[in-house]
Amino acid sequence: MSDEATTVQTAQAAEDTTGTQPPPRGLGVSLPAADTRAKTEGTFPYAADLWAEGLLWAAVLRSPHPHARIASIDTSHAREMPGVQAVITHEDVPGTPVYERGRADRPVFASDVVRHHGEAIAAVAADHPDTARMAAAAVIVEYEVLDPVIDPEQAFEAEPLHPDGNLIRHIPLRHGDPDAAGDLVVEGLYRIGRQDPAPIGAEAGLAVPRPDGGVELYLASTDPHGDRDEAAAAFGLEPDRVKIVVTGVPGATADREDQSFRLPLGLLALRTGCPVKLTATREESFLGHAHRHPTLLRYRHHADAEGRLVKVEAQILLDAGAYADTSSDALAAAVAFACGPYVVPNAFIEGWAVRTNNPPSGHMRGEGALQVCAAYEAQMDKLAKKLGLDPAELRMRNVMATGDVLPTGQTVTCPAPVAELLEAVRDHPLPPLPKDAPEDEWLLPGGPEGAGEPGAVRRGVGYGLGMVHLLGGEGADEVSTATVKVQDGVATVLCAAVETGQGFTTLARQIVQEVLGVDEVRVAPVDTDQPAAGAGSRGRHTWVSGGAVERAAKMVRTQLLQPLAHKFGMSTELLQITDGRITSYDGVLSTPVAEALQGKELWATAQCRPHPTEPLDGSGQGDAYVGMAFCAIRAVVDVDIEIGSVRVVELAVAQDVGRVLNPAQLAARIEAGVTQGVGAALTENLRTPRGLVRHPDLTGYALPTALDAPDIEIVKLVEERDVVAPFGAKSVSAVPVVTSPAAIASAVRAATGRPVNRLPIRPQAAVVTV
Repeated sequence: MSDEATTVQTAQAAEDTTGTQPPPRGLGVSLPAADTRAKTEGTFPYAADLWAEGLLWAAVLRSPHPHARIASIDTSHAREMPGVQAVITHEDVPGTPVYERGRADRPVFASDVVRHHGEAIAAVAADHPDTARMAAAAVIVEYEVLDPVIDPEQAFEAEPLHPDGNLIRHIPLRHGDPDAAGDLVVEGLYRIGRQDPAPIGAEAGLAVPRPDGGVELYLASTDPHGDRDEAAAAFGLEPDRVKIVVTGVPGATADREDQSFRLPLGLLALRTGCPVKLTATREESFLGHAHRHPTLLRYRHHADAEGRLVKVEAQILLDAGAYADTSSDALAAAVAFACGPYVVPNAFIEGWAVRTNNPPSGHMRGEGALQVCAAYEAQMDKLAKKLGLDPAELRMRNVMATGDVLPTGQTVTCPAPVAELLEAVRDHPLPPLPKDAPEDEWLLPGGPEGAGEPGAVRRGVGYGLGMVHLLGGEGADEVSTATVKVQDGVATVLCAAVETGQGFTTLARQIVQEVLGVDEVRVAPVDTDQPAAGAGSRGRHTWVSGGAVERAAKMVRTQLLQPLAHKFGMSTELLQITDGRITSYDGVLSTPVAEALQGKELWATAQCRPHPTEPLDGSGQGDAYVGMAFCAIRAVVDVDIEIGSVRVVELAVAQDVGRVLNPAQLAARIEAGVTQGVGAALTENLRTPRGLVRHPDLTGYALPTALDAPDIEIVKLVEERDVVAPFGAKSVSAVPVVTSPAAIASAVRAATGRPVNRLPIRPQAAVVTV
């Protein structure tokens, strides 16, 4: 589906709502989000907007050093300041002193050693935010500064930075014949930088103590039940005495509300007996939350004389930073997809994730897959150049399809239309060349008033093919639970799937409308009193939570139809709900759904749990993932070869989506993902010289703006339904993030002839010496 088609359908839907036609509903239409008006008017409740009677303000003291031994902590001066109600350190954590979603190795507060710049040491509650910050600064910490380990390659030989050692995980993947060799060999060394999620809203939260000695946390959590369990362990409480209420999430391309913010918040509320609020500054946000893993990759590709891959050898080293977080999962994805969506009969991959004194790395959209995509696509460009083949043609000779086998030994059973995607972007018309006219100066890489000269501009065209997994990471239980209630003709969905911008609440409404034929569907706010739905990563809620909503709605549908079927002497299978009416196969019955629901209260609860997976074994083999999604992108760039500036002219995208559930929402998710990839390719790199975060703000950290966003052409959406997925749909936002940096780097290579082996691309890497 093209952008034009999406626009037409959206416009038609809007037109229908103003005329005599009923409003659009159900799957396949561009139903607008229910919270659109509140967000545009500024009335949507985010955590930073919350208030409570008797409110105190929190501030966290963070380490100025990446590595140091703590000799002493003196809180006396802070405690004596007027307005200060509490000061807490590691000595005031009543429960488990360490936490982490992947592996419990990160302290709530540093006690004897600080392991990264910005690590939490103490927290303060005071009657004014300025007082809280001044009191935190008044805590005196004596440090013995230690040399930081900042190079992940040095971590193997360095003294242990943590009681668990420096090696978090090692995966040696072995697939095929180790002695296999090709007629041609290309090698490369690649580095991927540290990308920050840079959420629109910095971390914030409100903690309110309860009369029973428990606490309620109002947060923008993306995994409320997982966060509740970690918080309860730290607070020394049973999980049922800690409640997390999810507030509005101001965007999430990674985990939101890092525990280094929320755990001090809850502890302060429990200590003072008062509500406590924390609103992080942008600097604190950069220092506190996890980032994309910086990665070092070494590759060797073997191919025959026709360009068909024979063997891939690779070494992948992920810099996890100070703590494990989700590094094990990221490494598994990197190793599993190290060869990309290509048929590779022999693969030998070594993957490591190690601790350093750099800022922590963790979950971020496309983790692991983005880094290897940039490397294996660079290798494909090198191979095409060595063979004298068109880069698209070389890729076409090697693409995988349904039924092929990954290097992990897992058979690709889901739709994998990689060749179709590549053909679509390859054959899409190229954008026109820029003119050397003054009125078109904005077309130059330097932009208006830029330093570039038209005569120095070279255009390049490049390709990227990417893949991601959707569910089931190495045996993870991906269950989700949902309840659908109908009363007085209004349906309500209760599901703890957090709306992070991926559109779940809109999808849930569409599912219920489709199944039950009701117009008004409400989605209840999320809290931990509801059954768990799991984390919001990788768009998994489209599958597992959407599937749970569908099953619950179908159970309610059966309850609704059974009395009518019994009355007319037929089975419920002979009745259908279409356009808000219940009709029978023979036309005898035709009644409005609203009339059939009158006076009834129906409800049902259901679960969705995809088929189980398994961890990778000692040779990197195993059916580790449930589903996969694929994307092809053709990038067109203009490069000023004298100053190295790059402008992305156009990104043509073809994606495997399974089924389009909401055209406008799907297009927006793809465009957002592609644009985030532009940042990873050209501008975003959180610099940490000697482990110190430099310029932790949105001035020093260069996010792409609207002026940097290229034309994004969605040239094809392949709707080949995955039979094991509810509705046959796949999540769509991660795979374009993974693919677009590789495509942009490929295009810069084509324009300059330079190797471009580092992301983000430095200007000097695009300069050509004549």
